[in-house]
Order: sequence, then structure tokens, then C-alpha cells
Amino acid sequence: MHPLVLIIGIPVLFLLCILLHVIPALRKRIYKGGLRTGASSIVKSLPVYKIIVVRKIILTIFNELFMVMAIIAALVLIARPYKIQTIKTGVQKRDIFLCLDVSYSMYDLNYALADYLEQVVMELKGDRFGITMFNSSSLVYVPLTDDYDYVVMRMEELKEYFSLQKDYWTRYVDHGYYKTDLIEEEWDQYSELQNKLSYFEAGTLVDLETKGSSLVGEGLASALYSFPSIGDSKRTRVIILVTDNEKTTTKPQFPEVKEAFELCKRNDVKVFAVYPCRENFYSEYTDKEYKEWSDELKWLTEYTGGEFYIEDKEKNSVPDIVEKIREHEAMTVDDIVMKRKTDLPVPGIIVLLIGLTGSIICTSFLKGK
Repeated sequence: MHPLVLIIGIPVLFLLCILLHVIPALRKRIYKGGLRTGASSIVKSLPVYKIIVVRKIILTIFNELFMVMAIIAALVLIARPYKIQTIKTGVQKRDIFLCLDVSYSMYDLNYALADYLEQVVMELKGDRFGITMFNSSSLVYVPLTDDYDYVVMRMEELKEYFSLQKDYWTRYVDHGYYKTDLIEEEWDQYSELQNKLSYFEAGTLVDLETKGSSLVGEGLASALYSFPSIGDSKRTRVIILVTDNEKTTTKPQFPEVKEAFELCKRNDVKVFAVYPCRENFYSEYTDKEYKEWSDELKWLTEYTGGEFYIEDKEKNSVPDIVEKIREHEAMTVDDIVMKRKTDLPVPGIIVLLIGLTGSIICTSFLKGK
């Protein structure tokens, strides 16, 4: 990162090494006291003397080499060696809203979807997931989030709600019970069940008496406009709509069903619709009505670029439907290339330690240790 440290430091180091060897060699050796010896040539000719001299020269050379090595390693560390890592990351950018019709005719299908989607959500990586619910009115039950643990927790609550719906329907509605038919013990159970249901239905049954139930157009539009930055085309937007498209509204919806699908198409949001099987449909509706409502929903769904699926109760088709939706809508993945500088101090530190250790050892031997 700082190449000037090496560009300037290494030449200066070698220049100092040369000067430290040349200057002493050029200076005349002047006797400055000490013990004089005679017959020094005899001492110098001794094998022990020659071994000591050679040993000193070798240790001195190695000592200097180790010192130079340590200094160069220190300069390299000061210059901060590094490498550039090119990191490619695929960022998943898909927003998914599960839009549930929570009228009582849908509890079986809703429960099956919520149960299976729990597993799917925990496998998501990077996608954002949200849940909206509607009946006579709409609410955002889970805003778009990638906190999958939170989504799973809320789905567990939804499963409890759909179980309560089933319990209420099978115990009271199917048998045609009225409140006046209940004995005191049954009344307590009925009240407790109603209280639990009211916790979930406080936001989905507003103006039920005047508007009717299963307002598909308003429910779908509510999910659509729950996406942040609705005009943002950088993210793939998907709505999984679960409804029987039942025509029980008593007032015009705003928007109507067709208009809601047109809004989805205009904002590049694909709708995948899941329709209940005939066995789970209200028995009072005819086969003709069942087919008309399913055909309408199929056409509108495919108009947005999505697909239409009908539940098959015998084959437990919910897992297959969810997997088909996941396969159909491939994730939008943008390759983000990041260049990251990473320091490489380890080689320099190793060389520095080797140089210092070698110099200390050589110095010790030179001193006779």
C-alpha cells in the first residue's frame, strides 16, 4: 500500500551496508594502545587461530545477512503488503406476499399452505416474505421481512387461527346451532372460542354486514400496495393469492377484482392463485358457479404472468403447488463484484522473526557463548 517505503528504504539500506564496509577498510589502522605481542606470525599460523578467524568471518557475514533480512522484512511490513480479493455475490431480490382469503370456507386450504410454507420460508436466503389477510377488510399480518424466524412464528399463530375456524365451523355452523340452543357449559366454550377468533378477526371483518365477505379485489390491491416503492423494478414481486373467489359482496369493491389484477400487471407483479378443490367448496354453490369463479380467477392470474392452481385434496397437492410456484418464478439475481484489500502481514512477520533470531544466535556465538 505504501511502495515508497520500499523504493526508498531498500536502496538506502544497501548504501549504508556498503559505506559501513568501505569506510573502515579505507581508514588506516592506527595503534592506540593495548598489549603488544611478538611473533604474531607464529600465532596466526596455528590451526586453532585459523579456525577461530574463519568462524568469526562466517558468523559476522551471517549476522549481517540476518540483520539485513530483518530490516527488509520490517520495511515490507511498514509498506503494508496486501492482495486484492475479487468477491462475487449473488443477491436474491424477490419479494413475496402471501395473500390469504380468511373467510371460513378457506380454513382447510389456508392451514395446509401455512403449514408447508413454514418449511419453505426457513429455506429462503435473501428473499423478503410478507403476509396479508382479507375478508370484508384487509390487513398486513406480516410486513415484508427477511426475519424468517419471525415469519414462522406468525405462521404458527395463523395455523392456530385456522384450527379455531375449523373448530367453530364444525361444532356450531355445520350443525345449525344457535346461541339460544347452547346450555351453560357449551355457552362458556362458545364464548371462549369467539374471544380467540376475535383476536385474529378484528381487522378482517370490518363492515362485514354492509360490505359482505371475500372482497378479493380489495384484498389483492391491499397486498399489492404493501410492497415498498411499488414502482421499483429492481426486485421481482410475487403475490400468492389463496381464495375461492366467492361472489358474496353486497357492495361494489374498490377496486373490483379485474381492476386489482390490472394494477398488478401494470406494476409488474405476478399473481399465483391457489383455488380450493370442489370438496372444500360451499355445498350450496353449484358446479356451474364453482367453474365460473375458477375460470375467471385462472384467466386473471395468467394475465399477470402467473399461474393458477387447484387444490387436490386426495393427492395432498399443496407441497407440489408451492414448489411449482418457486420453480416458475426464478429469483432475480444480480452479480455484485466487490474488490477488497486484505493485508498480508504473516510472511513479513515470519521473515522478521527468522532474521532477528538468527542475528541473536550469531551475536551470541561471536561473544563466545
